[in-house]
Amino acid sequence: MARVSRTRPRVDDSPLARQIGERLRRTRLAAGLTQQQLAEGRYTKAYVSALENGLSRPSMAALNYLSDRLGIPASKLINDEPAAWARLEADLALASGRWDDAIAAYRDLLESAVTREARAELMSGLAEALIRVGKGREATAFAAEAARIFHSANREPEAALSEYWLSAAQYQQENGAEAKALLQTILSRVRAGMRVEPDFELRLVMALSSNESREGNHGAALAYLEEVRGLAGSLDDRRRAHYLFDLAYSYRETGDFEAAVRSGIASLELYRRVEADRDAASLENDLALSFLALGNMGKAAELAASAHGKLESLGDDWWLAHVVETQARIALAGGAADRAAASAQEALAIADRAGNVTASVEALLTLARAQAALGENEAALEANRRAGELARQLGNKSLVRKALRDWADALAAAGQHEQAFAIMREALAVS
Repeated sequence: MARVSRTRPRVDDSPLARQIGERLRRTRLAAGLTQQQLAEGRYTKAYVSALENGLSRPSMAALNYLSDRLGIPASKLINDEPAAWARLEADLALASGRWDDAIAAYRDLLESAVTREARAELMSGLAEALIRVGKGREATAFAAEAARIFHSANREPEAALSEYWLSAAQYQQENGAEAKALLQTILSRVRAGMRVEPDFELRLVMALSSNESREGNHGAALAYLEEVRGLAGSLDDRRRAHYLFDLAYSYRETGDFEAAVRSGIASLELYRRVEADRDAASLENDLALSFLALGNMGKAAELAASAHGKLESLGDDWWLAHVVETQARIALAGGAADRAAASAQEALAIADRAGNVTASVEALLTLARAQAALGENEAALEANRRAGELARQLGNKSLVRKALRDWADALAAAGQHEQAFAIMREALAVS
């Protein structure tokens, strides 16, 4: 019998090659490497270019070499992880506070998500991650679309959570009425019997407190927090710590700095118990500002330094920028204008690196005050101008008013009264 040869079927792997190439290109650019730099040591720039354009499929040896150079596992380039595991990694990044990683992961997953409800779940997670880094405007569309899909699928608890993040997005954009209306609607549904996670009602009430505090209704904010006090017995350490943190903030806004410090220290002890370093650092920064307002410079400096150390060890530039700016304020209040200017410059550099525009504006305002104290009036005026323009771009109304008023004062001090009047009129028009 003649031997029958079998022809191996040909598989068109060009789509996979293009997919790998696109991931390789995105990862290389994110790492700040040129094709030549990535290829150095083993391959050529032309080979990397061919891979990125999908003209060649890499061997496993090439994948391992290139992924090592990029500091990622090879599986990230070929995407051979199960979808469920990729989703779990995104959710873990979100839960652990690695916001940028979560944003990138959810965006990647959205590219291949097919069902509407799967997309809604990813969009809700993406909205939360974006809000965590202050990108409320970008989060709005994702949160709104997720809520709409969940409503149409009769998944009301998930819709409520998406609307919660939509409210947070509106809050970041200073659409206070819209933010409060959303929270109150969700709260009424929860109290009417909608089944949600045990702490969700508390989160709603605490968010309503924050909205009232933003609007200057500190009595109403404290009333909400007193309501939380009655429910706080069911909270774990982290939730009780969040509650006490909000209570401390509300006391500080009403001018009761001693109560703010008491509540804040109680919250700090709970955060430390659960080793929530990022939350503890944020609270220490807030307490530092309260002690600064009370005139206790030593305690303010001690707390800010502790927060600085935690955030530096975490590699969290987003919050570190705020803490270094607080240290600049402390130095300025202590009469060390030169040290304040240096710290404000450092805070500005960190904020720019992290993309934290709010911290950039605050750092510029503190830098301007320090430069004015040093007699560097032209530099101070320029810092005020930059702060005003950045605040306009950000769109945070309270920050816009603050930046424009400081800019107007600096212009008036420089004798530029006509421009100062125009800027102050703009500040007064912001509502």
